[in-house]
Amino acid sequence: MAAQPQPSSEELLARILTLLEDDKAEDVVQIDLRGKTAIGDYMVICSGRSTRQVSSISEKLVDNLKQEFGRLSKIEGKDTGDWVLIDTGDVIVHVFRPEVRE
Repeated sequence: MAAQPQPSSEELLARILTLLEDDKAEDVVQIDLRGKTAIGDYMVICSGRSTRQVSSISEKLVDNLKQEFGRLSKIEGKDTGDWVLIDTGDVIVHVFRPEVRE
């Protein structure tokens, strides 16, 4: 089985933004990190309305990226559901509950 071609960071970002929109993530902000840091090319910050939604958004995002691109993401904080960090390599995603984000 051939390996899937890896998407560019821009393609990955576009797909992540679409997935977050589909899952009703709120207050989505993207930050261009290219040339500023080595941790990634983009950072995306968004909110979910509840701990359940934050966990759900995070889980679905990781699952979709794995299925579509074969991309394994590191995920932290999903168990508490207050703030979840998803590191896809090129794009870092933060999903917060609104109270925690403030």
